[in-house]
Amino acid sequence: MPIHTVEVPKDSEIFGKTVGAFASFGYSAAVRSHGHLFIAGTIGRRADGTIPNDIAEQTEIAIRKIEEVLRLEDLDLSALVDVTSYHVDIHEHLPGFIEAKASLIRPPYPTWTLIGVSALASPGLLVEIRATAAYPEVHPD
Repeated sequence: MPIHTVEVPKDSEIFGKTVGAFASFGYSAAVRSHGHLFIAGTIGRRADGTIPNDIAEQTEIAIRKIEEVLRLEDLDLSALVDVTSYHVDIHEHLPGFIEAKASLIRPPYPTWTLIGVSALASPGLLVEIRATAAYPEVHPD
């Protein structure tokens, strides 16, 4: 079974100092296997490591990080096929999340599951997004 681990460069402007979390916590940003790219849960922590208080900004940062992982694999957000997002205080923050999501995610839309949770890995985090993308099918001539 061919598996490829996607490495985010240490000098990534999008991830910044947060790129160290992959090694610290022992996981990959994404793994390519069998025509799909499985992207780890991504949070809205700024490149400098700070966490914005605003759900819209956290959502935008998380989606931009997913977009960067996709870019590293020559894909874009249209390659997303399945997304799950985890939300602290989902009813309070859902309008801001939906607004930020709508500004970045365009048709064709992936499937998307929203799950309310009591907390995420760091205090102040309001959303975490994990995603699966599909590589274009290669058709023989």
